[in-house]
Amino acid sequence: MTIDRNIYGTIETNGLPSGSDYHDQFANAQSVPWDTEGLTITRLRLLSDPGFPVWDVSYCHGRLNGDPVVVDLPFSQLPKRGMKRALYAEARKTGRYIKGLFDAISTLN
Repeated sequence: MTIDRNIYGTIETNGLPSGSDYHDQFANAQSVPWDTEGLTITRLRLLSDPGFPVWDVSYCHGRLNGDPVVVDLPFSQLPKRGMKRALYAEARKTGRYIKGLFDAISTLN
């Protein structure tokens, strides 16, 4: 996990490299539910303000059969305290483990 503090004082974990064309591959990507069989989450982007108790979901991307997809999530916010516990609870509701989920979290706070 990489942690960076930018010139504005915000803290970012697992940010994209400067000049990255990452988002271009998702411009026309299919949307799929997060419990789709064979889906791997590649990036869950969470945003918040210092002192605010929850993360807002900015976007979630993944791969399905090698193709980039936009992932539809059953939630739009997660608590800062107990975030992983909340994600496990959401995954439990679907009855499946969401591959790649915890390795793909990127935050900006």
